Amino acid sequence: MDNDEPLEPETKDEPEMEPEAQNSDETLYCEAEASVAVEKEKSGRESSETDLEIEDTEKLFTTGQRELYLEACKLVGVVPVSYFIRNMEESYMNLNHHGLGPSGTRAIAIALVSNTSIVTLELADNCIMEEGTLSLVEMLQENYYLQDLNISDNDLGLKGASTISEFLQRNISSLLNLQLSGNNFKDESAELLCQALSNNYRIKMLDLSHNEFSDKGGEQLGQMLALNIGLQSLDLSWNHFHVRGTVALCNGLRKLDLSMNGFGNEGATALGEVLRLNHSLVFLDVSSNDISNEGVAKISKGLEFNECLKVLKLFLNPVSMDGATILILSIKKNTKSKMEEIDISNVLVSEQFIKILDGVCAIHPQLDVMYKAVQGFSAKKMALLWTNPMKLIQSYADQHQITVIDFFKNLNPKGTMTMSVGDFRKAMIQQDKVPINRYQVRELIKKLDGKAGMVNFSFLKKVKP
Repeated sequence: MDNDEPLEPETKDEPEMEPEAQNSDETLYCEAEASVAVEKEKSGRESSETDLEIEDTEKLFTTGQRELYLEACKLVGVVPVSYFIRNMEESYMNLNHHGLGPSGTRAIAIALVSNTSIVTLELADNCIMEEGTLSLVEMLQENYYLQDLNISDNDLGLKGASTISEFLQRNISSLLNLQLSGNNFKDESAELLCQALSNNYRIKMLDLSHNEFSDKGGEQLGQMLALNIGLQSLDLSWNHFHVRGTVALCNGLRKLDLSMNGFGNEGATALGEVLRLNHSLVFLDVSSNDISNEGVAKISKGLEFNECLKVLKLFLNPVSMDGATILILSIKKNTKSKMEEIDISNVLVSEQFIKILDGVCAIHPQLDVMYKAVQGFSAKKMALLWTNPMKLIQSYADQHQITVIDFFKNLNPKGTMTMSVGDFRKAMIQQDKVPINRYQVRELIKKLDGKAGMVNFSFLKKVKP
């Protein structure tokens, strides 16, 4: 992390501004308008459109942004952050843990009013408080370039939730991703946020993890999800939901993280009922929720009828191989299952389990189950399973005088360089040109950048066998 050293304005003879004459909420906009005027004057200068002239124009723009921030710091009486100045033309700005406080946040907000470069702003753990939150929402009403904002771990509480709620109800910013983790939000804050999000269609991803929501807050959030038409991903891990909150939250979302909530087998029973009827949820994380084999059996009952869930994470639950077997057999019973990934990677399985899994994957070749290890498998046998798949494919390509990229593109009916992870896994298992197993396909997906649910064959130009 860079040291935030004091920076002095280049012109020392310039008289200092009078802070007491600029203390209204309109300061943010007045300062921004002054900057815009300076930039317009500079852009009006004649140019012969040479490379040198273009570079000079960029330098003038940078200087204007820098001077605006320095003046804002003088105005609010804070030391400028050198890292911010050096990176204000980058798309990603990480100011986490910089101790900005409300005044430092206000100076940053003033500079960002006219900034067109920064798309992602990280301000976690800066004690920004209500005043800093107000500065940020004022800035967001003018800045239409910022898309991702992280103001987690700032202890915003009820007042901060109220400010954010009022802002979101205006539905005017370009924000797509909002992170509000660890802000001491309780059920009263959930009610305020739900009022805003019931009508806000711009926010796509919302992080409310590590807060203090209980079942009441969960029910309110569930009611909001029934009305919200834009939210796709909601992180509610590390809260205090149990049965009622769990049921309410599963409706309407595509991605839901409920890990670390401790709702146990009772919550898993309710979850099974929800999965039986749910038609929207694609990703569900219930890791570390004290769900045993009994709870997994209840979830499995719902999976026998579910036709939309693709990813289920049950990591760090007290599940044994018996529970894992019940889980994969529920997928086998459901011929319409879309399941692509099950994470039970703390469970030790047997060779008998692997045989059952082979039978399930014969029906659902898109499925990958991550477990801890196989009892009785020698290191030599495991090494054979993990033989480098790229070498096998390269060998086949060389023999048939084609490129590796051609091999992969031929697997895709669309003939494009990208493919969904599920379709790719299915195609690789079903192809008969190169003998390859599930473990090797998993390794291929990692190499082909399968993190966002898609594999990209263009990465093969950078990958060595």
